[in-house]
Amino acid sequence: MSIEEIIADIGSSDKTLLNSRLTELSALSSEELELFKQAWLAIEPKRRRQIISRLVELARDNLEYNFDGIFKNCLGDQDANVRSEAIEGLWESEEPSLIEPLINMLEQDSSEKVQTAAAMALSKFAILAEYGKLSSTQTDKICEALLGVIGKKSRSVEVQRRALEAAAPLSLPHVKAAIDEAYRSSDTRLKVSSIYSMGKSCDPCWLSILLKELNNADAEIRYEAAGACGELEEDEAVPQLIELINDSDIDVQLAAIQSLGKTGGTKAKDCLKECLDSSSVAIRQAAEQALQELQEQEDLSSFDM
Repeated sequence: MSIEEIIADIGSSDKTLLNSRLTELSALSSEELELFKQAWLAIEPKRRRQIISRLVELARDNLEYNFDGIFKNCLGDQDANVRSEAIEGLWESEEPSLIEPLINMLEQDSSEKVQTAAAMALSKFAILAEYGKLSSTQTDKICEALLGVIGKKSRSVEVQRRALEAAAPLSLPHVKAAIDEAYRSSDTRLKVSSIYSMGKSCDPCWLSILLKELNNADAEIRYEAAGACGELEEDEAVPQLIELINDSDIDVQLAAIQSLGKTGGTKAKDCLKECLDSSSVAIRQAAEQALQELQEQEDLSSFDM
């Protein structure tokens, strides 16, 4: 089938949306992409949402498929669901050309869902900026856009917290201050995100707070604190992480196991080995995976030496 026939087929609401047709949209040439853009406008919104959602699934399940050209085109779609799905579809792309449109969507889009998706998508660029992979101008724009959202009463808490999490890898005083302010917030959701951000910052200055929050009565906070301790990889957290293996919440237990695998050390390894005899299948599987990752890290360290 020609590209025109393929587009006509998938665009018809009367026909079943087949993966075999959708996969033929992978890696379109510039000419084919132009035909797609023209035909896309004539497809009804509900069908466009179905198509873009399925393309995202296909791209995630099989890295051989490349629908980036379509996803970029759909960033300007009239439907908010299509725009947010398009952002998600570009999860693997690190093209700096995406920074400007994502910032515009964060700052100006009418949909909270799209703003949230844009904030989350900017997180990978914040990491690139922290590693010096972006220009100072691009880094400044990212930081300004993300911090400009945090603390604004006109923005939803969901958008604010995702912007904070996205900015967390940037080792800048303003980011550190934003994390601290969110931690002291009366809104539990912001506090949860601040604890997550402490881990993503990879700054050991937060360790004392995280150790305290490992004993919080709120399971969600204990979960995030356990995960953040794993990001910091500080030996000081190991004893308390071991205690969390017997936590009343299974998600907290699994987070503690994962963090022990990241932190390593004799005590962590012994605890993980004991977990292999747990009556819980989830605990055994998590411990097995953590030990495997720990072994890979040790092998890599030995190879480097």
